[in-house]
Amino acid sequence: MMSTLTKARPEPAEQAPSGDLSRADRWRLRGPLLPALVFTLVLTQIPFVLTIFYSFRRWNLLAGGEQGFNWGRNYVDVFTDPIFWKSILNTLLITGVSTIACIVFGLLVAMALNHSFPGRGFARTLAITPFFAMPVAVTLFWRSAMFDPTFGFFGFVSRTLGLPSVSWLSDYPLVALIILLTWRFCPFALLIMLAGLQGAPQDQLEAAQVDGAGWLSRFRYIVLPHLRPFIELASLLLAMNLIQTFGEIALLTAGGPAYATTNITFYIYLKAFNAFDFGFASALGVVSLVLTIALVSPALRLLSGIFQAEGRR
Repeated sequence: MMSTLTKARPEPAEQAPSGDLSRADRWRLRGPLLPALVFTLVLTQIPFVLTIFYSFRRWNLLAGGEQGFNWGRNYVDVFTDPIFWKSILNTLLITGVSTIACIVFGLLVAMALNHSFPGRGFARTLAITPFFAMPVAVTLFWRSAMFDPTFGFFGFVSRTLGLPSVSWLSDYPLVALIILLTWRFCPFALLIMLAGLQGAPQDQLEAAQVDGAGWLSRFRYIVLPHLRPFIELASLLLAMNLIQTFGEIALLTAGGPAYATTNITFYIYLKAFNAFDFGFASALGVVSLVLTIALVSPALRLLSGIFQAEGRR
C-alpha cells in the first residue's frame, strides 16, 4: 500500500536554473526591489552629487563676497591646511588604537565567558550591555561620573591611593576618548569572538591536550588560526564604525583642546556649521570619502578572499 502511494505521489517540478531565465523574467523578479533601489539612490546619490558640486564653489557665509566657482581652490586649501592633516592623524590614532584594544579585550573576555560556570548567561548579558546603551547618555556619564577630577570615579581612586587627581579631559583628552570608545565597542568584538570560540575544533584541542600541549600552545596553533577570519571581520566592522566617531567627540571634548581629539568627521562639522564654509567643508568631505574608500577596499578584498578560502575547505 505504501509503495503504491509513493508511486502515485507526483514528483516536484525541477526549478529552471537562473541562467536559463529570459531578460524579461529576470526583470520581473527584480521588479519588487526597484522602488527601494530608486529610493536609496535618490537619498544617497543626490546629496553626494551636490557635495561634489559645492566643493568646486566659493561658499562661505561669513566671508561675504560673490559666490561662484573657484574650481580646485577648495581642494588646494584642504591639502595645505595643517588642521586637516592633524585630523587625519587623530582619525588614524582613534580608529587604530580603539580597534586593537577592542579586539584584545573582547577576545580575553570571550575566552573567560566561553567556559561553563554558574551565572554565565547573566555575565554574558552584562558584558554586552555597554554596546546597546545610548551613546549620548554613555558619553555624558563618563564625562561627569568617571573623568571628572573632583567627582569622578578615577579621581576617587587617585585620592584613595594618595596620587594627585588627573584632569583627563584637559590633560589627556585623546586617551580619555580612546578609553570611552574601547569600553563602548568592546562588547561588539566580544560577540564575534565568542561566536568564533564556540565553533573552535574541539577534537583538535582535546588531541593536543592529550599530547601534552599547554593552553598557550593550543591557543597559538589551534584557536588563533581558527579565529583569524572572525578577528579580521571584527576589525573591519569596528574600524568602519570608529572612523566616523562624532557624538563622543562633540560631547566629551568638543574636539579640543587645540584640536587634540578632532577627527576628520568632526572637522567637517566644524568647517560646515561653525565656520559656515560650505565649499571647503564639501571638498573636505569628498577627500575624506576617497581616503576612507582607499583604506577600506583592500581590507574588504582580503576578508572576501579569506571567507572564500574557508568555504572551499
